[in-house]
Amino acid sequence: MRLRPALSRRGPGGGEVDAPEPAEVGWGSAPAPMQDPAPVSVQDPAPAVMQDRALVPVVGAVPGSSRAAAGPGSPAGTAGNDPEGSGRPAQVHASQRDEPMRLGVIDIGSNTVHLLVVDAHRGGQPQPAASVRIPLRLVELLDGEGRLADNGERALTACIHELRTHAQNLNVVDLVAFATSAVREAPDGDDVLARVRADTGLAVTVLPGEAEARLTFLAVRRWFGWSAGRLLALDIGGGSLEIGAGMHEDPDVVASLPLGASRLTRNWLGENDPPKRSELNALRRYVRAQIAPVVGSLYHVGEPTRAVATSKTFRSLARIAGAAPYGRGTFVRRSLRRADLAEVTARVCRMSAQERAALPGVSASRAGQLVAGAVVASEALDLFNLDEVEICPWALREGVILRRLDQLTSGLDGPRALPPVGGV
Repeated sequence: MRLRPALSRRGPGGGEVDAPEPAEVGWGSAPAPMQDPAPVSVQDPAPAVMQDRALVPVVGAVPGSSRAAAGPGSPAGTAGNDPEGSGRPAQVHASQRDEPMRLGVIDIGSNTVHLLVVDAHRGGQPQPAASVRIPLRLVELLDGEGRLADNGERALTACIHELRTHAQNLNVVDLVAFATSAVREAPDGDDVLARVRADTGLAVTVLPGEAEARLTFLAVRRWFGWSAGRLLALDIGGGSLEIGAGMHEDPDVVASLPLGASRLTRNWLGENDPPKRSELNALRRYVRAQIAPVVGSLYHVGEPTRAVATSKTFRSLARIAGAAPYGRGTFVRRSLRRADLAEVTARVCRMSAQERAALPGVSASRAGQLVAGAVVASEALDLFNLDEVEICPWALREGVILRRLDQLTSGLDGPRALPPVGGV
């Protein structure tokens, strides 16, 4: 398999970001213990097996930022706080906590594997430095039993090697990796990730659906701030719909429902393009039955003062409905009205995938699952009685970065050296 990563230069107010997914329902008012991705620092090159791959040249690092984090004289991509490369967590001294650090996160989603690199420091907004996307289509590599099997494992291992090399070249000093529903639900997921770690040296954390919802909510809260009041956050991924609501950084109610755009397309819309009306009606009934119990659980939280949507699906729908192009930057306000969404949903349901790919904000790779995503979005806004949702440029990846930054700058943890490739 030959993968072509898509790279983009990122800076303040530039670019757009994708999002991930899960499947099992899990919501309630009590916060669940958070499972954070295991952090490492990048210091070893990928093995020779990757040298024959055609890599797109990586965008250069932001001048001075990661060098300061690594420390004077430190090799690019090494942890300045662990000069011996022992692999032990290094302490971040008080004088270092306000210095910029170059952090990276690898998001293994159902459709895309995405490396996001940011420059961050305590008290400051993380600034995107680079973004590398590889359209792995992991969900399409699963066998009939939902297993990753040999093809999926080989593709995932090669992808992790490649992104680790990019992170090293970008002077990332702390790297975390996480996987969502495609890996979480695979019967052989744990075994595959154990072998991936042995081969690449990178531990991949499998996030439970509820953790996805909480970390996404954290990102939304940090983006809009306390003035947003009581938030309701919706995120449609490839495998699931995440819902979070509350007044604080940790939501009072969370839900992870098996309503991802890719999952529903495979399971409900068959081979017809555009889908038949009977297929769409059955899908709508299923979506409403899944969301309805969560609507009831929100009553004790209270009516949201701001409803927010995040993820590629919502961003595409908003763009079709007339929102500003994302090339204008992240600080441009974008929203999606329920009435406009209803019109967009009816429109895309009548179009073929090829026609949908020609719409603004829709890529050819995601055009096939846009109908299912539009149905979920439309039914969610209807059931929650939302006249409008505001589009948030931050989502799960940013939530993971923010949680990791909190750990590093609080002195509870420090950048961790990565074991040698192929090591234990």
